[in-house]
Amino acid sequence: MVDRSNKYASAHPKDVRALIREGMIDYQTSGMCEGYAQANLVVLPQNYAYDFLLFAMRNPRSCPLLEVSDVGQRGLKFLGKDADIARDIPKYRIYENGELKGEHTDVSDLWRDDLVSFLIGCSFSFEGELLAADVPVRQIEQGCNVPMYNTNIVCETAGVFKGNMVVSMRPIPYELVPKAVMITGAMPRVHGSPVHIGSPEHIGISDINKPDYGDMVEIRDGEVPVFWPCGVTPQAVVMASKPDFCITHAPGHMFISDVKNVNLKY
Repeated sequence: MVDRSNKYASAHPKDVRALIREGMIDYQTSGMCEGYAQANLVVLPQNYAYDFLLFAMRNPRSCPLLEVSDVGQRGLKFLGKDADIARDIPKYRIYENGELKGEHTDVSDLWRDDLVSFLIGCSFSFEGELLAADVPVRQIEQGCNVPMYNTNIVCETAGVFKGNMVVSMRPIPYELVPKAVMITGAMPRVHGSPVHIGSPEHIGISDINKPDYGDMVEIRDGEVPVFWPCGVTPQAVVMASKPDFCITHAPGHMFISDVKNVNLKY
């Protein structure tokens, strides 16, 4: 598999977002714009917005909010002042009544005046910190998407929204697990420390070689699977809760912000 994301490791977010708008980048963003925060996206009609805001507040590990837009606005005030949230993500998903209706590289034609955007911290943001500390990040090495799994970890319900946590997995050498826990634990706004280490069956994962989202990566001898809360959780919750309309990012296809990861630490 060709590692296309590392081509943009040293690029500025504004330049990468421009390439995404032009349709030149339509693939996953892990490893792009090192040092800058990436974000998950959930867009809902205003009549669902309070319930989802409450859901995020009650489930900060899987849904750490970075920004909420004004109603109907495609621009952002903090994460990227020149951003267009309807065009600046490589791939979007459209859900109606909990069913996936399609994937798009531009959702401008589907935008409505009653939509509210929620930008949620992404674990891609702490990968640069792991690499700087010589902790391997396998999906960057292999040039693919991170493996993500549905679990039996129940989220706190809020209004119409209910469901289980989704986790991302990175294989970590046994001796580096404490370092990985400490580094990511210092970044709670991008999911923080792991929710589970080893024994995937204990959190409802029956076959670690078959992720529900993303790509499988190699787990080498002397490594343990480490699981972090994942911003794909809202997509699982949307499918379970069935709002009549929702836009999300496709798993691994993030919004790349102008905010540096260092500013998302404690």
